[in-house]
Amino acid sequence: MRIEVNRVLPDGSIRIVMPFHICLKGLEKAILCRDEEDYDMFVKIICLSARAKNVIVVIYIVLSNHFHLSVLAASEEDADACGQEIKRRYSMWINHKYGDEGILRRSKITAQMMTDRWHIRNALAYIPRNALDNGHNVNTYNWSGYRGMFCLSGPQGLRPVSSLTRRESRAVFHSADRLDGVKWMLNEKNELDPFSICDHAYLEQAFENDQAFFLKTIGALNVAEVRYDLEEKPFNMVSDSVFYNEVNELSMKWFGRSTDNLTVERKYRLLTFCYRSFKTSVPQLARVFRLDREKVRAILGV
Repeated sequence: MRIEVNRVLPDGSIRIVMPFHICLKGLEKAILCRDEEDYDMFVKIICLSARAKNVIVVIYIVLSNHFHLSVLAASEEDADACGQEIKRRYSMWINHKYGDEGILRRSKITAQMMTDRWHIRNALAYIPRNALDNGHNVNTYNWSGYRGMFCLSGPQGLRPVSSLTRRESRAVFHSADRLDGVKWMLNEKNELDPFSICDHAYLEQAFENDQAFFLKTIGALNVAEVRYDLEEKPFNMVSDSVFYNEVNELSMKWFGRSTDNLTVERKYRLLTFCYRSFKTSVPQLARVFRLDREKVRAILGV
């Protein structure tokens, strides 16, 4: 399977993009989606945010208190910006609808690059599987991109978003974003059709265009292992020795050499990714990358 692929991005440019997993964490006791309108709006905000930050949605799931999303992005900065934009826009929706200003204040968004075949397949299967853990059926859960996978030509009888007038678009999306030219489709309830908003081709090629393989992977997941890798690991700060080994492993996957043998440019790129993808600190990064703390702060802009 191909990890990096060429895609036309929302801004019209053709770029080499990589897969990322985006997760919102820290809301176990907070209900983000209180009714069907909230779920519907969250899916629309995911699409609006991805378009605004120039990334492509692969698959998603929205649950009552968190969400998971896979995107194709040209850089980790773009993927992270998409996650932050989702948080910003949904915070505005919650505040507008319920007058609740602080519900997302303590939450955190991570954007983690998926770097190998095992990582990609497990992440893409884990996302829709979250429906099971919340008491729903993977096949019929409405607020997941699962229904957009392996659909051949997609559902019929839908209305193109691009056909909406400006007034209709504002009413449906609660946004002033110009949506001329998007390929998104709406059903009779004005909900976005997942086939039209997801890059289902990327997921399908990850599973060798075999739906049975996709379903088998979902069913055979080591849920605890994948949950730790995608949800807990990026939020838990580990010891220097463990972090050093993880950074070196990542360096070998990316560049074929250890961190100590990287060029300055590659070391800075890896450092920036680790800062965004793991719970760490400037002092720990300085120790692991063998850089001065002030240099690390300057690289990260903190």
